[in-house]
Amino acid sequence: MPLEVFSAASLRRALVIKLRHHGDVLLATPVISTLQRIAPQCEVDALAYADTAPMLDGHPALAQLHLIDRNWKRQGLRRQSAAEWRLIQALRARHYDLVVHLSVHTRGAWLVRLLRPRWSVAPKFRAGFWATSFSHLYPAQSDPQRHTVETNLDSLRALGMEPAAADKRVIMVPGAAAEARVAALLAQRGLAAGGFIHIHPASRWAFKCWPAARVAALCDALAAKGWPIVLSSAPDANEKALIAEVAAARAGNAGVQAPTIDLSGQLSLKELAALTAQARLFVGVDSAPMHIAAAMGTPVVAIFGPSGDQEWGPWGAGHRVVASNTHPCRPCGMAGCNDSKVSDCLTTLPVVQVLAACNELL
Repeated sequence: MPLEVFSAASLRRALVIKLRHHGDVLLATPVISTLQRIAPQCEVDALAYADTAPMLDGHPALAQLHLIDRNWKRQGLRRQSAAEWRLIQALRARHYDLVVHLSVHTRGAWLVRLLRPRWSVAPKFRAGFWATSFSHLYPAQSDPQRHTVETNLDSLRALGMEPAAADKRVIMVPGAAAEARVAALLAQRGLAAGGFIHIHPASRWAFKCWPAARVAALCDALAAKGWPIVLSSAPDANEKALIAEVAAARAGNAGVQAPTIDLSGQLSLKELAALTAQARLFVGVDSAPMHIAAAMGTPVVAIFGPSGDQEWGPWGAGHRVVASNTHPCRPCGMAGCNDSKVSDCLTTLPVVQVLAACNELL
């Protein structure tokens, strides 16, 4: 594509594309904030998968949110084609001057060619069709010591837009309905804001999870100090099974003093955000709820195994990352040791190490 000198003052509408998982989408919100500050006259839209919409919906700098439903492909070719065509028409109607593509999903290259914005930017991925689809390219993540938020913002740096410190805040808006439901749930159980610890030990990826017995021991230790525990998980059967294992491991422990409330599978993502915003502390693994807690300003103890905590840790100050100091192989980026779905660096991580991090923040 011919290179035209970029001008933020010329922007009228921009589209930010993030077609990834929930946590990835949330960590892209500083790009939206930066665009809105540098080009306040510009309407900033976003395109994401429908299931990740709660991560962006309500963002104060977002004009429109366009969605791709992963279920389209299950509805037959005719319905899928119709849905895709409606999306293209809706995007074309916005007449974007800039498209910011924050992944190497091939759909982004096709969309840029269809929408024909004046400027477009994406990660350096491959030569040929990909590279010639965009007016600007920025380095894909190559430094494991650099956080994903900064890598996302490199897209704007490639255009000459430098984010300010305030722009880098990750934003999620629970909304009034979610806040009201969570307030009612806490009131029913006699819990006050700042008066409980929120523990979300589950992930869709089992190799990122700490063993249930150790989660149970941590719950017991914190409850013995008088801290009520609120447990949560997604509605997924495997995640709820992990919470059940935690409960079974704690059964009959006479030393537990404070109550435990099980909300596993009962909360939407917006309600999860509203809940964790009221917690004194959040404890969890490398997962979207951990990123949500950090975005809500709640102190986070994040338990990391094979994934890189410098790249994916809780964003912002005042958090703690707990990882094995006896496994020099981590972070390996594998789905468990030798892709076994079981991570030794997590199964051997001692409770005392996680409890110490909790005590520091409490």
